Amino acid sequence: MTIKKKPLIIALLIPLLVGGLSALFTGRMDTFKTLDKPPLSPPSWVFPVAWTLLYLLMGFASYLVYTDSAPAYKKNNALLIYGIQLFFNFFWSIIFFSWELYTVAFVWLMIMWVLIIITTVKFWKINKAAGYLMIPYLLWVTFAAYLNLGIVILN
Repeated sequence: MTIKKKPLIIALLIPLLVGGLSALFTGRMDTFKTLDKPPLSPPSWVFPVAWTLLYLLMGFASYLVYTDSAPAYKKNNALLIYGIQLFFNFFWSIIFFSWELYTVAFVWLMIMWVLIIITTVKFWKINKAAGYLMIPYLLWVTFAAYLNLGIVILN
């Protein structure tokens, strides 16, 4: 497999920029520190590390789909769903941390979770490695849903 540098860089930058801009627009998370959190809540430093790794994995997955020899309509459809789930990813932090709408954020996250499943399946059908690279993201968002729901219940 020949690496195409420009598409790879773009594919990696897209989710990193989505996450970075979302964090920028989210701003300070002072209220979050005061919330009652469910068991298994990780320390705050875990989140930016995990998200950075996940953004890199999904970016590489999207690169594998983009450069695959599958028909363009299949790749375009998979990448469209990927883009829609990134849109949901972008706004979840803002809804949860900035607007403090924890129940709305949970519903938003559940929609995002379904979109991630659809993206993962579509990626897998085009390039199995791309599908597998999405699994840590799906697992992390499942864990995030547990944390989000726990905050809804406890606060």
